[in-house]
Amino acid sequence: MTVTAIAPTAFDEAEFQALKDEMTAWVEGPGEEYADEIEATGEVPARLLPELRDRGYLSLAAPVELGGRGIPFSRYLELMEIVSRSHASVRMLVHVINGTWRAMVDFATPEQMEEVVKPSIAGRKLVAFTLTEATAGTGQDLRTTARREGDTWYLNGEKHMITFGVKCDYWLIAARIEGSTDKNGFVAFLMPNSGLPGAEVIDDSQTMGIRGTDHAILRFTETPVPASALLGEEGDGLRVALGGFLLPSRVSVAMSAVGLAERAQELAVEYANRRETFGRKLADRQAIQFYLAENYADIQAARALVIEAAKAFEESRPDAGVLSSASKMIAVDMLARVTDKALQVHGGQGYWKRNTIERVYRDARAQRFEEGTNEIQKLIVGRAVVTGAVSF
Repeated sequence: MTVTAIAPTAFDEAEFQALKDEMTAWVEGPGEEYADEIEATGEVPARLLPELRDRGYLSLAAPVELGGRGIPFSRYLELMEIVSRSHASVRMLVHVINGTWRAMVDFATPEQMEEVVKPSIAGRKLVAFTLTEATAGTGQDLRTTARREGDTWYLNGEKHMITFGVKCDYWLIAARIEGSTDKNGFVAFLMPNSGLPGAEVIDDSQTMGIRGTDHAILRFTETPVPASALLGEEGDGLRVALGGFLLPSRVSVAMSAVGLAERAQELAVEYANRRETFGRKLADRQAIQFYLAENYADIQAARALVIEAAKAFEESRPDAGVLSSASKMIAVDMLARVTDKALQVHGGQGYWKRNTIERVYRDARAQRFEEGTNEIQKLIVGRAVVTGAVSF
């Protein structure tokens, strides 16, 4: 295993604020045009990824020495908050590509760094995080197995709900070593998506929301994987998947819920100030003001917890994992309440696709299971509370 030392980067506040302004303008301008196109076609335009890459939006959080912009995690989340007000497929590209490097960087060989990690940070190779299974829920109960014979591993099992699994260049895949039973019996691979024998890729992209993002079901039957594709050592699989990616990714998903809730609130306020009934604007009605007040408080409370979780991760605090789960748990529930009230402010109009709130409402549902359901997050937080692993 090669551990990459990440040197601190000087942070320019004025430059960062300029970047926030630039990204806000893009989200409100070209981002909205992309959103309309994606919803109309059901496809992410081929030109979107290169545009995001050329703007530097895919290499925000990675260290400078690896080709990134070195933005601290808690400040990067301010950018994720902005991007999440755009179409969910735009958010997904920025979120995933800015996060998968963390799962790879501390485990990659020098060859993997040059072949996969750095090109991924640059937005030139797409890596799909490949953990989820239809018959496993927590990661430690994975059923996909890997068996080593000489210099080759043989993979058997099925993965599902794999974002970018169809069109990616590599799968970052976790599996259990055949015959193992404990938490150290896992491996991770960087496998090329290049027609490996016994690997079946099924496009499963017809979803309620996040239109345009490809999702895959992957089936492996005695699929040969060269030993050189192993990421880290035997037994590192869960550390790659859970610590390297899922912990900060949960916080990022929580912030994406905040950003999307802010967009729903913005749409509700705009509509309430425009729509008149019985000679009065909706915004003047107390019931509507109560909805919007509750939304405002909900959003601000969730955002504060997300930022606290981000700082805990930055500081490598012992409560970072619990806070990551808590922040996602609170933020996605908040998003459900906010989008429901925002849709209600629109009345029947909000149910029609011609109104943006309809898309926002559909997209909001995905965060409920992305990076682990709230039921899983509650298990994590609940166990930490009853065992005294967290203080009050």
